[in-house]
Amino acid sequence: MFVKFLFLLFLFTTFPLISHAYLEPGTGTIILQAIVGFAAGIVVFYNNLKLKISMILKKIFKKKTKI
Repeated sequence: MFVKFLFLLFLFTTFPLISHAYLEPGTGTIILQAIVGFAAGIVVFYNNLKLKISMILKKIFKKKTKI
């Protein structure tokens, strides 16, 4: 039952028969800003994750000095 519902939802959202919508010129800019923001967020998340992992590995494998 749930699979049928998801299938019908997919069909109705991807293949609309009639559209009574108006996309103003600014809509494309908003969509572009969302895509660029999402990509920038992924880059920042990846860099922060890489930095944290490298700090943890440096703590684990740092050289022990003799006093």
